[in-house]
Amino acid sequence: MISDPGVTEIVRGIRPLDDAVARAAEAALDGKTKPRGSLGRLERLAVTIANVRGATRPEPLRPVVVVAAGDHGVTAEGVSAYPQEVTGQMLANFGTGGAAVAVLCRHAGAELVVVDAGVAAPPSVPAVLDLSLGAGTANAAEGPAMARSAAVAGLVRGAALARRLTDEGAGIVALGEMGIGNTTVAAALTCALLGCDPRLACGPGTGLDDDGVARKAAVVRRVLDVNRPSPDDPIGALAAVGGFELAVLAGVALGAASGRAVVLVDGFISSVSALVAVLLAPPLRGYLVAAHRSPEPGHGLALDALGLAPLLDLELRLGEGSGAALALPLLAAARAILVEMATFADAGVTDTGR
Repeated sequence: MISDPGVTEIVRGIRPLDDAVARAAEAALDGKTKPRGSLGRLERLAVTIANVRGATRPEPLRPVVVVAAGDHGVTAEGVSAYPQEVTGQMLANFGTGGAAVAVLCRHAGAELVVVDAGVAAPPSVPAVLDLSLGAGTANAAEGPAMARSAAVAGLVRGAALARRLTDEGAGIVALGEMGIGNTTVAAALTCALLGCDPRLACGPGTGLDDDGVARKAAVVRRVLDVNRPSPDDPIGALAAVGGFELAVLAGVALGAASGRAVVLVDGFISSVSALVAVLLAPPLRGYLVAAHRSPEPGHGLALDALGLAPLLDLELRLGEGSGAALALPLLAAARAILVEMATFADAGVTDTGR
C-alpha cells in the first residue's frame, strides 16, 4: 500500500495492458510473408510495442532519451575510480553534445533530455534541465541518503517530465544516468529490494580492481546494516540507500507508462530505477524493454527480477543511456515489420501455415 499521495496518483494512471491487442499483433505478424516466428525476438518486440501503444499499426515512435545526473555522499568511502567532480563535468558534456550518448542520439534521430537531479557542482549550461533535489545525497554508509520527502519529490518530478514528453508525442522514453558512485548505490538498492548478498551485486563500475570491488561490497554491507531498508517499502528503500537520479528515473518510468510510451531501460542503474517503479506499479512491467546487458553483476539480478531479456550484449558499462540509444533502431525495425511488411494475401504468396 503506497501512502505517499503524489505517487499514488501517478501509479493510478498506469493501466494494465490489453492482451487482446497483443494477440491481434501476433496474428498480424503470422500473416506476413515469412515462416511463423522466423523473425524471432524482433516479432516479440513488435508485439510489445503494439501492446503498449494500444494499436496493431502503431505510428512511428518518436524516441527521447532522458539522462538524469546526481552526486552521492557514499563516494567519500572510496568506492569509485573517479572523483565526484566528474559528475558535473560530464553533465556539461551531455548538455553541449560531446558525450557518447549525445553522439548516439544524433545518429538514432532521438531527442536527448539532460537533467540535473542533484549534482554538487552543476554546470551553467542552458540545455541542462534543473530538477535538482539537492547538492548530492548524504553518505548512506552513515545514515539515510535522503529524506523520504526527497525521494517522493524525485518520483513526482520525473513523472511530470515524462508526461510532458509523451504529451508532446514521445512514443519511446529511454532511461539514462550519470553519477560518480552510482553503481555502489544501485548495488545497495538491489540488495535492499531483492535480499541478495552485496558480493553478488557489486562490480568494477568505472574501473575498480578486485580489491576495490571487495571494498565496495563491504561499504554496501555497511550501508544496509546502518539503514536496514525494507523490501516491502520501495520508496523507503530508495530514500535510505538510493540516489537522486534513481528517484527521478523511477518517476520517468512511471510517467512514461502512464502516457502509453515504451520505457526503454539502459544499464544497471536504470534497471534498478525501473525495478523501484515496477514494485510501486506492477502493470509497468509490460511497458519495459531492456536495451542491453552490462558486465555489472547486479544488472543481471535486476533484469531477472524484472523478467526482461536484453536486446543487446556488447559489454557496455558506460551508462548515460548509451545502450538504449544503440537499441533504438531495433525498436524502429520491429514496428516497421509489423506495419509495412506485406501479407501473404497482399503479395500473392502461398501460405503453408507454418
